[in-house]
Amino acid sequence: MISGVMGLNLALNSIVYPAAEAFSLRKTLHKVSGTRLTMGTIVSMTLLSTSKEMAEEAMALAYEEVNRLSALMNRFDERSPVARLNMDGILKDANPDIIEVMSSALKYYSLTGGAFDITVKPVIDLFTRKFSSKGEEYPSETEIAAAVDLIGSDKIEIKGRDIYFKKPGMGVTLDGIAKGYIVDRVSEILLNHRIDNHLVNAGGDIKAMGVRADGRPWTVAIQDPMKNSNYLDWIYLTDVAVATSGNYENYFDRDKIFHHIVNPKTGRSPVLNISASVIAPTTMEADILATSLIVMDSRDGLKLIDSLPRCAALVISRSNQIRRSSGWKGFTTQ
Repeated sequence: MISGVMGLNLALNSIVYPAAEAFSLRKTLHKVSGTRLTMGTIVSMTLLSTSKEMAEEAMALAYEEVNRLSALMNRFDERSPVARLNMDGILKDANPDIIEVMSSALKYYSLTGGAFDITVKPVIDLFTRKFSSKGEEYPSETEIAAAVDLIGSDKIEIKGRDIYFKKPGMGVTLDGIAKGYIVDRVSEILLNHRIDNHLVNAGGDIKAMGVRADGRPWTVAIQDPMKNSNYLDWIYLTDVAVATSGNYENYFDRDKIFHHIVNPKTGRSPVLNISASVIAPTTMEADILATSLIVMDSRDGLKLIDSLPRCAALVISRSNQIRRSSGWKGFTTQ
């Protein structure tokens, strides 16, 4: 798995089938659906095609790609390139997928003013060590400061296909980018096999291409993180992606002070916002920006979203105040 923290708070207004199956919706149109546990989360696909066999073949290839890419980026598997980079501080002749993900991470590090930073692994490791035993021990200011000193994507250098850490002890986690990247690659495979209408959902990172069987956009419900049975909005998606990030499910400590998202500047878990949902052209971009908005002040975050083409966001603050970007409304009506 890429991460033990993958579940997000999006609900689909569609049926998800427990195993790959197909049935005819019309004489010439088939709906093929599949669900598998991989990447530490549930990955489901819904494909529409005039050929049941072609859709099933495309889905099989798509799941193969999920397994291939998740193995490459799994920092918990010492055989993976990411784990070797973390152990050695250098990765020679890196796989092109690793280069693309790492290069994108550096781009968004700059774009978000450092809010998105894949080098927070030393802090995550510190939290894991301190709270892994039966008796919780909170990290000291000195320990946090030492971990923060190792953070900074500006300390990563990519030369051709070689990746270097500029400081010993650094480490990366691709939890906020890899899943989105993988969903995008899956979508590319489906499109290359003429499956123009499909929906891929990897634990809440969703890519919606084309339309549903009834010709309408794919419908996704944005769940209220405080009330699981309540939905804040229904959004309608065609040829875009959506991802949600939140700090309300995965805590290291019983007091719910330390969670899986880290403010790279402070080494502490951010407290300004509890949930952020982002619509973007690619799932990777939606994944990155949703994580970033948890760290950023919501006004600054939404200003960034408004500056990006075809992007929109909904952010929920710690005081349960809901803010939406100017483009969000365009996705709530058909």
